[in-house]
Amino acid sequence: MPGLENLTGPRIVAGVDGSPSSVSALRWAIRQAELTGAAVDAVIAWHYPVPAGGYGWAPMGMEGGFDFKENAEKVLAVAIGTAYDPGSGVPVRARVVEGNPAQVLLDASDGADLLVVGSRGYGGFTEALLGSVSQHCVHHAHCPVVVIRG
Repeated sequence: MPGLENLTGPRIVAGVDGSPSSVSALRWAIRQAELTGAAVDAVIAWHYPVPAGGYGWAPMGMEGGFDFKENAEKVLAVAIGTAYDPGSGVPVRARVVEGNPAQVLLDASDGADLLVVGSRGYGGFTEALLGSVSQHCVHHAHCPVVVIRG
């Protein structure tokens, strides 16, 4: 995939979580980048779950050998493989970042020309029109935000 090196110039950030809506957002971002000469940062966030009702911070799920970062890397690779047309020539950089998804995307939007997110991820309120991460980004991003309905 072209452009996995350090990117400079116009930049579009696409938030990915593996949901159909986020893959549609990535596909849209790549098409927009092709039209505008921008590069795309495909960003996925991951974090260790915190036990409910516990005291302090303690990663859960590690005893089974589950690697949250590795899982996020795989999800992002599949999303890029699904959305990316090798003939487009758009530089796409995969970014796997530990942290709260909304904050990770807000940080990534700093200095970007555009942030593209899906309208709904894998959150709990499936009947909502806009997910909590997307809504937070719309209100707090450092650049214009496009929300793609899956």
